[in-house]
Amino acid sequence: MRGIAVGLLIALGGLGMLSGCGDTRGERVVTGAAGGALAGQVIAGEPLAGAAVGGVVGAVR
Repeated sequence: MRGIAVGLLIALGGLGMLSGCGDTRGERVVTGAAGGALAGQVIAGEPLAGAAVGGVVGAVR
């Protein structure tokens, strides 16, 4: 359980660092995919699914 909490904190820190990026739609897609891959790996062990979801969210937002 502690390992999951540490992983989530690392993921949130990584997302915080990436949140400053994103002037163009392409940058937001890449940033979202990177953050999604990190979160997907930490939470469910599925970085590709996380990258897909993050990329879509980055494209829409």
